[in-house]
Amino acid sequence: MPPPLPRRPVWGESAEPTPPAPLPMGPPEHQTPVDPWAGVDTGGWDLPSAELPPFPSLPPTMPHPTPPATRQWPSSPPARSVGSHPVSPAAAPRPPQATGPRMPTRPMAPPAPPPAPPAVPKQRRGKRSAAPPVAPPAGPPPGWQAPRGSTPVRRRRRRWPWLLLLTLACCCGCPAYYGFPISAQYPVQAALPAQVDDLKLRQDSRSTETARQLENEVRSEHLLAEGTFAGVYSTSGGKQVTVFGGTGFRFSPESDAEAEISRLTARYSLETPQSVDTGVRGRHERCAVGQSDGGDVVVCTSVDYGSIATAVFTRLSVADSAALLATLRAQIIQPKA
Repeated sequence: MPPPLPRRPVWGESAEPTPPAPLPMGPPEHQTPVDPWAGVDTGGWDLPSAELPPFPSLPPTMPHPTPPATRQWPSSPPARSVGSHPVSPAAAPRPPQATGPRMPTRPMAPPAPPPAPPAVPKQRRGKRSAAPPVAPPAGPPPGWQAPRGSTPVRRRRRRWPWLLLLTLACCCGCPAYYGFPISAQYPVQAALPAQVDDLKLRQDSRSTETARQLENEVRSEHLLAEGTFAGVYSTSGGKQVTVFGGTGFRFSPESDAEAEISRLTARYSLETPQSVDTGVRGRHERCAVGQSDGGDVVVCTSVDYGSIATAVFTRLSVADSAALLATLRAQIIQPKA
């Protein structure tokens, strides 16, 4: 079993190790005396030495103070030696040393008080100091790229309802708005009824010849016309209405109505034409007052995407002529089956 480790000295304990207590032995008379120099050659110890010069006389020295006695602390008993060799006696303890007078200690200065905080200037009551401007957060340095997979993905706002409505309005609304009048007014066919209200179709030779001439004129003026019609109607009271026109698709009804009135201006000495509201989208009507055979007449023309109808009225006002033309048109022009 190895011996225990030496104990660390305590504060104020002498640095000299405390000798262990002697082991209890039997009475000395029962112990065999041992000669430590047995078997050792003790001869030859008298060696010649050189003469040394005498030392100069030194001043007397002060006696060394005796150290104070140290307190003996109990320690664990040392381990017994193994074998038949006796343990050498422990060395005698050193006499205590006297300590000299201690130097007076310098009193410690009290700790310095902590520094006072800096004085804040007083502010007037009612005025608030403006907050310091907050610097914007510094962005990434130029050329910096985020690692792959760490870039946050911004969620886009859903705009598909508005885009869908706009697409439907553009794709379906515009064609429906412009396509409905065209589909309702083209294609059509024309046929002269024998009687419209109190107007009766005249079948005499003069009226028939006049109707044939008007049809040829319409054919020559409107080359794209699919069909033509013309007739002379009269009442028992002496009113007379001459109607003529044609069927076929027209790209610009308003321009065609103005062109028809301009074509008839020289023949009937028409005045400034007036625009008449038909109440039908895509149908345009113009009326003007003129002269024919020394009497006043009203010439009205009505054009839409599928037909053109013109009439010359006698002994009627502009408003009555426009209303009667709408009635004749509804009876003559019908959608094609």
